[in-house]
This record gives sequence, structure tokens and C-alpha cells, in this order.
Amino acid sequence: MAKETKDVAAALKMIKDKDLKIVDVKFTDLFGEWQHFSMPVEEIRKFLPEGKPLAPVAIASREAPGSKRVGEPFYRHFIGRVYNVLVRLLVLPRLQDTQCGFKCFSAEAAVAIFPLQRLEGWSFDVEVLTIARQLGFEIVEVPITWAYRPGSRLCLIRDSLQMAKDLLTIRRASKKGLYRAPKA
Repeated sequence: MAKETKDVAAALKMIKDKDLKIVDVKFTDLFGEWQHFSMPVEEIRKFLPEGKPLAPVAIASREAPGSKRVGEPFYRHFIGRVYNVLVRLLVLPRLQDTQCGFKCFSAEAAVAIFPLQRLEGWSFDVEVLTIARQLGFEIVEVPITWAYRPGSRLCLIRDSLQMAKDLLTIRRASKKGLYRAPKA
């Protein structure tokens, strides 16, 4: 698993820590530093109109009407679309792009969702969104301009097999009710 993926997963799990203060919104992107984002930082305004979250869960989408892809090789787009078909068939029907990387969560959604998240690796986005949907949070896809950045650490064969396995794990956990909030 790539170091950036482990770092993001570890940071999200920190929400479980009772000492962490969640103010308003949580952002995630697998690529770390602002200057390396595939999404221009100006796009954040779309997620926070009037300084408030657009929805409990707003996700960047390269597939929503009005989105634009820049410089992406055909094979990367094709692989992503194949994975998304599997995601929609197995766990998240109707979401067109779960892997874009940038996600915005209201504080309420983050506090409810992330303590239930278990997976690390490339599929944690899908798990988080599955939990959000199962808990009844609205998920909105926000069209963005997205630029391909070479240098992904995704190992096509190994990581694709793991991601497929993860989708089955997420589906089983969802059907077993493991993503429901604990009863008080």
C-alpha cells in the first residue's frame, strides 16, 4: 500500500480519538500537499457555498455533468470506469465517481462515519461512502476540473485484486449491518 494511502487512512482514524476537535469540515485527498492536488484548490468553493458544507457528504466527481478531465490517458480512464461499474453493482448504485480523492464531510457526518471505517488502502473511500449511505447521510457528487498527475503508486494487478476483494468485504459488512451506528 502506498505511504500516502496509509497516512490518509491513519489520519481519518484519528477521528475516533475523543480528544480530536472537529470544527466544521473534513477534507481528504490521497495526494497530500495542496500543490500536488489533481483538483485545483479553487474548486473547494463548490463544496462550501457560503462557508457551509454543500451536503453532509460532498465528493469530487470527474463524471458529473459539468466536470472536466485534463490529460488523463485512455487506459487510466478505462480502468477507473471498470472499477466504478463494480462499485455500483456491489455497494454504491448511482454514484458515478467514488475514487476522485477529494471529499468534504460535515462535522456531524465525519463523527458518525469514521469510527465505523475499517479498511486501509485504495478502497477506504468506497467503505466510507457506503457507511455514509447506510447511516442515511446525503451524498452529493460535485463536478470538478481534474488534471491527471503521473506518478500514481497504484500497482495495477496487485492493487486491482485487493480492491475487488475489498468491495466484497464492504458488501458483506454492509449486509451484516456492521456499518450501522452503535445503539446508545
